[in-house]
Amino acid sequence: MKALSIRQLKKTYANGLTAVKGIDLDVEEGDFFALLGPNGAGKSTTIGIISSLVNASSGSIKIFDADLQRETQLAKSYIGLVPQEINFNQFETVFNIVMNQASYYGMPKKEALKQTEYCLKLMQLWDKKDTVSRRLSGGMKRRVMIARAMVHKPRLLILDEPTAGVDIEIRHSMWETLKEVNKQGTTIILTTHYLEEAETLCRNIAIINQGEIVENTDMQSLLARLDEAHYICDTKTKLQEIPVISGYKIERENDYQFSVSVSKSIGLNELFNELSAAGIEVLSLKNKSNRLEQLFLDLINQ
Repeated sequence: MKALSIRQLKKTYANGLTAVKGIDLDVEEGDFFALLGPNGAGKSTTIGIISSLVNASSGSIKIFDADLQRETQLAKSYIGLVPQEINFNQFETVFNIVMNQASYYGMPKKEALKQTEYCLKLMQLWDKKDTVSRRLSGGMKRRVMIARAMVHKPRLLILDEPTAGVDIEIRHSMWETLKEVNKQGTTIILTTHYLEEAETLCRNIAIINQGEIVENTDMQSLLARLDEAHYICDTKTKLQEIPVISGYKIERENDYQFSVSVSKSIGLNELFNELSAAGIEVLSLKNKSNRLEQLFLDLINQ
């Protein structure tokens, strides 16, 4: 079953600006799906239409086969939305913010209490349940938003820039939690400006630019189209000089680490031979986190 099916979705504003130009998009049940694009591309408008915060000019949306226009309440009940902006009462406690959301969806009190506790524990917030939300850090407020969006057990969780402004440690912790939520069967749609986030979490991806879908494929196929591979290498001893090796772009990252960019047609064998001859022992090699970035820029600038 498709978690989301969009057909010929358009949005034109009164000033003549067309934010979305007749897009088609499918997201399968159980997927972890990335919707990427630059500022003004139409991501937020599309998310707004899916969640009934913005009215479409034309087109249709089905959420688990429920037509958003004809079966609005049923379709909306399937969705949990985490918007970009913090939008809860800053003077309420963490527990009440999440509990009130459960009540809004008509959940019986006993079940609401149980589900609120589950979601707060999942987001590592149970020890903050009685804290007034304005006293929380930015990262904790983001986690409250996710707990609130999940409390009514939505089948489709939409995350609009969920880790914006949080530090790297909290971001990675949230990644692990979201992976577990998806593993348990919740379909997730993610918009993000952190391209490594999409690469780490998502199996499929659509890129929108100027209101149109310019790419819609699986993440691995998209990454396979990169002309260059980018790696980070850790060395056993302190780097004295960075060797110049034909066909490889090598740059120092720090005293024990360097980055290397190489065409896929060349490979890495010659690199390691030259490094060994120069007395540089590589302990580990990993993909550089921004592999998707150049491809993203190439696609939107076509």
